[in-house]
Order: sequence, then C-alpha cells, then structure tokens
Amino acid sequence: MRLNRDTIVAIVLLVLCGVFAQQSFAIREPGYGQMSPAVWPRAIVGILSFLSLIYLVQSVRLGPDAPSDGPRGIAAFTTHWRNVLWCFALFLLYLLTMPVLGMLIGGSLFVFLLLNALGGWSPRLMALHAIIALATIGGMWGLFTFGLKVFLPPGMILGRF
Repeated sequence: MRLNRDTIVAIVLLVLCGVFAQQSFAIREPGYGQMSPAVWPRAIVGILSFLSLIYLVQSVRLGPDAPSDGPRGIAAFTTHWRNVLWCFALFLLYLLTMPVLGMLIGGSLFVFLLLNALGGWSPRLMALHAIIALATIGGMWGLFTFGLKVFLPPGMILGRF
C-alpha cells in the first residue's frame, strides 16, 4: 500500500503528540492544593491529537498521491512556494525585531504584513488588515497583560512607559 504525503504528515503529528503527552507527565506538581500546571498542556495535546487523527482518517481516504513533476528550477520553486516563503520570512523578521518592537507593536506589524502579503495590498484591504491586526493582537496582549498577569516582551519602544 502506497501512502500519500498527508498520511505521512498525520502519522508524524500523531507521534509528536504522543511524545508531548508523555513529556507532560514530567511537569513538576506543586505541593499546595492548586490546579496542576500540566492541565493546559495536556488539554492542548489532546485537541491536537484529535485533529491529527481526523487528518489521518481523511488522508487515508484520499489514497496515494498522483505522480507529479513539481516545480523545476529556483524561479519555479519560489513561485510555487511564494506564500510559504512569505510566512517564514516575515516570522523570522518578527522574531529578530522582537527585542526592539516588543510583542504588541511587532505582533501587530507581523499580522498586518502577513495579511497583506497573502491577501493583497489595495487600500481597502490594508485598512481591513490593520483593523484585524490591531484587534487580534491588541486583544490578546490585553488578555495576557491584564487578565492573566503575564509579562510579554515590551520592546525598547514601549518598555519606557
């Protein structure tokens, strides 16, 4: 039986979820009567395992991949994988600028640029992407900073306030 690429990826994801689940038992339990620190990692790994299992079932139903030539040469490769390369390049830029821009500004800029790179640069779309970036990253930043009392990297710009 020949497996398709999606089946192999789903199997690798399930193996990783198994490793993560096993490692969650190495999380130290506090001695005082509080919720275990392993609860959330185990919940997330459980959800990821369930989704990976669905992915595996769907990929097995599709059957083997049809043979394809794929992109030939650097130009064809970059054209074919343009969106993926944009995602990785912008995420690398986000990580490199995190000490200067911080989570709030850097994250908003990352989401804004990524939405524009993938969705288009028209003025209407740029305004929509700015609203989405500010609302999602600002909301997440507010939730973590004020609701959960987690210190996110402020960067050099907001670190002075």
